[in-house]
Amino acid sequence: MADRVTVIGWDGSPLPGAATAALSAATLVAGAAHHLALPEVPPDAERVRLGSVDLAARRIAGHRGSAVVLADGDPGFFGVVRTLRAREHGLEVEVVPAVSSVATAFARAGMPWDDAQIVVAHPRTLRRAVNVCRAHHKVAVLTSPGAGPAELALLLDGIHRTFVICEELGTDRERVTVLTSDKAADHAWRDPNVVIVIGSGPETTAAGAWIAGRQPAYPQGIRGWALPARAYRAAGAERMQESGEGEFPGLRAAQLARLGPRTGDLLWDIGSGSGALAVEAARFGAAVLAVDADPAACARTEAAARAFGVPVQVVRGSAPHVLERLPEPDVVRIGGGGAPVVRAVVDRRPERIVTHASNRDEAEALGAALTGNGYTVECSLLQSVDLDTEVWTERERSVVFLLSAGRSDLAP
Repeated sequence: MADRVTVIGWDGSPLPGAATAALSAATLVAGAAHHLALPEVPPDAERVRLGSVDLAARRIAGHRGSAVVLADGDPGFFGVVRTLRAREHGLEVEVVPAVSSVATAFARAGMPWDDAQIVVAHPRTLRRAVNVCRAHHKVAVLTSPGAGPAELALLLDGIHRTFVICEELGTDRERVTVLTSDKAADHAWRDPNVVIVIGSGPETTAAGAWIAGRQPAYPQGIRGWALPARAYRAAGAERMQESGEGEFPGLRAAQLARLGPRTGDLLWDIGSGSGALAVEAARFGAAVLAVDADPAACARTEAAARAFGVPVQVVRGSAPHVLERLPEPDVVRIGGGGAPVVRAVVDRRPERIVTHASNRDEAEALGAALTGNGYTVECSLLQSVDLDTEVWTERERSVVFLLSAGRSDLAP
């Protein structure tokens, strides 16, 4: 094993004394081509082109002498330090950091970034990165070949965003471009690059904020989940109302618990009605598409999203036909439409589906549509009784069958 392993971050500025001292003593240096061309690299040191970090780690583990690994930006921030320290390599490292590429990108844009979400986009994680861009006002995307600005823009089709694309930061080929997302797919972009994705919603961090990243979406005086309609009206959604057996807070709480929407997910809320479930899923950090054929329901959903300061994309149209042009969902709540809508959703293979029925025959029909297509189905009878606490009499009663389905191939 190498006697000493030093990981040095490089951001284009002159290397600090600790970095130059480590390099001068190095007998092995690993890095990209532009790192190995630095004048500080000893001419007689063994040079390892850093393609696979795992391969480089094995070379370092078998080397006797002092090893240096050069990496762009801060190597401890989505960088090589994690791989080098992994159990299978067992390397203890010293780190000389530089300014991260994300910090540099926001500096070039002249923007604060304590309210930004930061995601890494690879071809296998690109869709989840795009969902974060749908759900958050400000996102920094660390891209990779096959998951760059053009691919982000294509998957954001129909969603207006501003892109700040920072190419080859810290080099003499550095370039910063600002354009709308619909124009990004028309260009060829150089790697490596960082994309800052800015939405049209409000800033999520105010003066005196205490936490970085996504801020909790609580209007003043409003706390809790599965809120009643009066809480939405108090937050400013004046036209908010509960309508029918699918809208009472107890059912909404159970649906959200089964779906578990989270950051990186895309949730379809089909038959959004009051908009309450769509808004609450967005408050959990998921990207949300709220679908309804009723213009009044679409307006209520938009008003509720504005009141709670969360982004919800509202799509007016009738299911199942309108679903054909929507991006792939992770979880789906079906508020109406019966078995035809269930079958259309099942064809898109989301991880979880919830729906409800007002009677047992309807519940059996929906369950059959789910069970026959590779989903494991559970059904519960939910009863909610709203009491007037002044006289302790029953004010309202709701009874509904809740069906939740998970893909059988993903079952634990």
